[in-house]
Amino acid sequence: MSQLIPSLFGGRRTNVFDPFSLDVWDPLLSSALANNVPSSARETSAFVNARIDWKETPQAHVIKADLPGLKKEQVKVEVEEGRVLQISGERSKEEEEKNDKWHRIERSSGKFMRRFRLPKNAMMDQIKASMEDGVLTVTVPKKEDKKPQVKTIDISG
Repeated sequence: MSQLIPSLFGGRRTNVFDPFSLDVWDPLLSSALANNVPSSARETSAFVNARIDWKETPQAHVIKADLPGLKKEQVKVEVEEGRVLQISGERSKEEEEKNDKWHRIERSSGKFMRRFRLPKNAMMDQIKASMEDGVLTVTVPKKEDKKPQVKTIDISG
């Protein structure tokens, strides 16, 4: 059974038990283990949760990922096991100079990976991806639903 909860941002609804999502990063596990994990691992996990929107239109599945500051060369879009769409990449850590004095570090760096199992109506061989202004858009066309043919029978009498 799927439960829906309202999001705090923009009144959107989020499916908590999304059967298609195969996210590698678990926020609950990550926060529970944060105190026992070396800082380098925390830095990596900080950017893992790239924000993703997935909508289905009559023609396609459209997945958008917010990847601010990344170039398309730093991002990979791959298909695994026939139906699993994987988006991954890495944001490099800011170079530190000897005389630099940091006052605040909030921008995350490190590797990320998000995986989604796409439904059977996805045309995996026709996927297109583009990146503009830090937003990756992946478009997966859908197969047309075949509607049953209806034949009208004349009624005699």
